[in-house]
Amino acid sequence: MPLDHPPRSYGLDMVRAVEGAAIAAGRWMGLGDRQSADDAATRAMAEEFSRIDIKGTIVVGEEREWASLPLDVGQAVGTGQGPELDVVVDPIDGSNLLAQGRPGAISVAGIAPRGTMWASQSARYMEKLVVDRQVAKALVPDCLDAPAAWTLALVARVKNKPVRDLVVFVLDRPRHQDLIEEIRSAGARVMLRIDGDISGALLAASTDHPNVDVLMGIGGASEGVVAACAVRALGGAMLGRLAPQSATEREAIIAEGLDPARILSGAELVDSEQVFFVATGITDGPLLEGVSYHGSRVRTETIVLRGETGTRRILKAEHTV
Repeated sequence: MPLDHPPRSYGLDMVRAVEGAAIAAGRWMGLGDRQSADDAATRAMAEEFSRIDIKGTIVVGEEREWASLPLDVGQAVGTGQGPELDVVVDPIDGSNLLAQGRPGAISVAGIAPRGTMWASQSARYMEKLVVDRQVAKALVPDCLDAPAAWTLALVARVKNKPVRDLVVFVLDRPRHQDLIEEIRSAGARVMLRIDGDISGALLAASTDHPNVDVLMGIGGASEGVVAACAVRALGGAMLGRLAPQSATEREAIIAEGLDPARILSGAELVDSEQVFFVATGITDGPLLEGVSYHGSRVRTETIVLRGETGTRRILKAEHTV
């Protein structure tokens, strides 16, 4: 059955939603209040999305058991006029970074034709491996089970550089201690971040940011789907596998009919080239400049990706507030 093709580029419509979230969130930088920052960003993003002419359904969004939010999973977004689309959002990727005033927090959103994005109600964690388009064709499912040294040797060979010059993005979590030791023993360097693995996937998949060559490790399953939008639009490659961190999560995954052992490609996580991905910097980072406030003027930097055409835009904007 043919997909409902977006009749025009929705990138700039999404820019307004993501910029609005970043501007609202940036006011909370360094204040130590993750919840208030996330609430402000979510409201701002939802307001802008309500003006876009789409029939959107949130596939990945805000999930809180104790509160209903305007960007909850399953909610409709848009005016209801236009193509039927899957929508993924993360008003703040890197909430801890923002709360602590650290670099690298971004606001993100992605869309693709309805029914093309992988989704799970029970999966919370996913093991991920992300590379750029130079390495994409060499990436095989076995890479997810192979020792880190083997995979890094493969990446180094394709990139024609020594392993010691590779940089691997890894979330700073106790569960990654063995992985970090493996990477270091192989001779590669590690970029540790306390949060923000969507940003890490963008860095690993972008050939314009050679300071990160690979993303490895376990992060959020929902963030994995959002990251897959960006990786697909950039022409990179991604492997993912559910990584339940408790017996309860594993049982819920199996009850949902999912196989925890199955390795998913980026194309399975987002099964369409008709994907748009947008990210705006909240705090300064290696990917984007953060929001800066100048009295009644606010400056932002945003990346806009369109998978179907391979277009990549960097937009610097000044807003009146």
